[in-house]
Amino acid sequence: MTETTVPQTFANHQRFVPLYHFVASTLLFANLVYATWATVSRFSVERVIALLTAVALVLVFWYARAFALGVQDRVIRLEERLRLARLLPEDLRLRIDEYATDQLIGLRFASDAELPELARRALQERLDRETIKRAIRDWKADHQRI
Repeated sequence: MTETTVPQTFANHQRFVPLYHFVASTLLFANLVYATWATVSRFSVERVIALLTAVALVLVFWYARAFALGVQDRVIRLEERLRLARLLPEDLRLRIDEYATDQLIGLRFASDAELPELARRALQERLDRETIKRAIRDWKADHQRI
């Protein structure tokens, strides 16, 4: 079955890209460990440069993911505010700005039918992202995650 044919749930909604999350990360961190060992055991200017390059590569790897997730969170925040404005009752629509980004990210998986009730609970009980996701009964899949 492909990703889009498997029903998405709380248990399987996180996305892992094996070549990125497992292979590239392992290679970069192994390179960093080796460069550190080589620099400490046989110090030279060339080995320091190799170590600094290994550190830079790990930083690029980390921030490439962090920046993409940051942009995704901003898009989700906008999408969910628009969705809330369309689906919430008037009393909650007036409070849309009170939702934390973390809550909006959790609410994005709730179906349109259960969103108003869960959105109310999220504000009243100050629910976090994971608690909101666990409370969803009718999961709305998102197959375009970064």
